[in-house]
Amino acid sequence: MKKYKIGVFGAGRGVTLAENFRQLGCEIVALCDFNAERLAAGAAQLNADVALYRDFDSFIGHDMDAVILANYFHEHAPYAIRCFEKGIHVFSECISNGTMAEGVELIRAHEKSNCVYMLAENYPQMLFNREMQRICAEGSLGKIMYAEGEYNHPIDVWDIGFKKEYVYYADHWRNHIPGTYYITHSLGPIMKATGATPKKVTAFSIFSPIEGDVPTASYAADRSSIITTQNDDGSVFRVVGWGQFGAHHNAYRICGTDGQIENLRDSSQRVLLRYNSWSKPEGAQEISTYLPGWNDKDEELIKASGHGGGDYITARIFLESIEAGHQPEMPFDIHSAVTMASVAILGHRSVLAGGIPIDIPDFHTEEARVQYENDRQTPFYGTDGSKPSIPCCSHPDFAPDAAQVEKFHAVLQG
Repeated sequence: MKKYKIGVFGAGRGVTLAENFRQLGCEIVALCDFNAERLAAGAAQLNADVALYRDFDSFIGHDMDAVILANYFHEHAPYAIRCFEKGIHVFSECISNGTMAEGVELIRAHEKSNCVYMLAENYPQMLFNREMQRICAEGSLGKIMYAEGEYNHPIDVWDIGFKKEYVYYADHWRNHIPGTYYITHSLGPIMKATGATPKKVTAFSIFSPIEGDVPTASYAADRSSIITTQNDDGSVFRVVGWGQFGAHHNAYRICGTDGQIENLRDSSQRVLLRYNSWSKPEGAQEISTYLPGWNDKDEELIKASGHGGGDYITARIFLESIEAGHQPEMPFDIHSAVTMASVAILGHRSVLAGGIPIDIPDFHTEEARVQYENDRQTPFYGTDGSKPSIPCCSHPDFAPDAAQVEKFHAVLQG
């Protein structure tokens, strides 16, 4: 494989991802971050001769084959488009586009380029999710009718270190993210396993504000949103975006006409495979619990990487796609990525409208693109100073207590 030159935009998560590309023989040639302190810390972590940039315009002029986009969660699309215009391949962390209009622009720009685009969604590559894909592919579950994906990641409201590192100013996106938006960790794995694409979405949120003398400036008082999709194959998904209830876990379940498979909620990576007595394959057990094997030539590198091995495998898929000259398979391709973003964005609109079902557009068609090409509604502040145009919470008038906000600013300065 060619030794690809990789640039990194976003010196926090981006540097972590870059380590996997180095393991795969790539050269990290440039690092960009608007924050000087984070840029210096990222450069020190890379510990290599890397060109450093404070502005994207200068960074994008560097000689490189691909860019890791690990900037703010909702602001990837404009930078991906700039990469396409330069003929640079894109590895985009988290959500592909923050507005519906950006989804249209992203796909139109990609079609004019010869670039590989990949959503850097790593959860489908966790050990138990890979096993679910294998079982679905072999067909023993029968026709897939239903699947669940739950990314539950509660955070200690008194974790000052987390606030200083990840929510370091009041208008940060984490203080304004709707419950439906952080969706790819829950939706991506079941799309990958089943091959189904959402066509309609409805959602309800769990409103539960942080109470007491707590440092917070969050306007996003929904601890989670429960999202249901109807899919192109007639199946139904139930997914949880960024869940903040109960205890931390990642849970997935896939049910067919003949059986079901799910991972155990004990952090063991084991799976539970079940059939009915009348539908189990010959020689199979009716109920079996086991730890799958990786069965991968890079097993040791996978085990050493982040997110249950997903970071390394996702980087490898991206490079293999570039090498082969084709786009990655769903759900990592650009249309799957924009579909997931549409579920997130329109799911929140369903919440605000009392849970009504909303059609997910197919941006393969010009008719759908025209419908959304000017739709720039956003719950986020922009880095350009622009303000939110829609509420981020199911209770639109919610605001954190003034004393909580004051304490938030105090701990950031402490």
